[in-house]
Amino acid sequence: MLLKNMKQLVITCAAVATLVITGCASGPKVRSDAAENINFSSYKTFAFMPEPATDKAGYATLVTQHFKDAISAEMTALGYQYSETNADLLVNFNSNVENRTDIRSMPTANVHYGYYNYRRGIYAGFPLHNNDIDTIRYKYGTVNIDVVDAAQKQLVWEGVSEGTLKKSDLENPKQAIAEVVGLIFQQYPSRKSVPQS
Repeated sequence: MLLKNMKQLVITCAAVATLVITGCASGPKVRSDAAENINFSSYKTFAFMPEPATDKAGYATLVTQHFKDAISAEMTALGYQYSETNADLLVNFNSNVENRTDIRSMPTANVHYGYYNYRRGIYAGFPLHNNDIDTIRYKYGTVNIDVVDAAQKQLVWEGVSEGTLKKSDLENPKQAIAEVVGLIFQQYPSRKSVPQS
């Protein structure tokens, strides 16, 4: 009976620890920073930097196009118009995905039945405490979006998202990029001050 209770306690502790770990990774961390004394309502048009950091080996990648589509949707929703020439704002972006490894230790308790199992389940000895070590490998992504005053060549706003990538993010990158860009642009300053056309 004591052995059964000890096993149930270990299983319950493991389940609670798993829920806590999962809860901590519930979504990306988003932060932003804006230059002081900038009147965002004075800007009317935007374009993209000629060579975003997501382009590789001299050609535009699919990831670049996904970012441009998502950022264009957000900027248009803010009231800006896309302009290939003489844009007020230039948008640059970058994404980085890296493999990470976490080593996690969880305390466990085992019931000891003595040398050669002489207690034979009749009664249990004192629990032995040790740690189970788990190695967890995962992908971690960072997205940066810069908005630059084209005339002044000055960064006026930066948004950053960092978080663990889910399997669904890797299977459907277009949707994942649209979602993270939307989260970043929720922190864009002076949404109401942007002129509506």
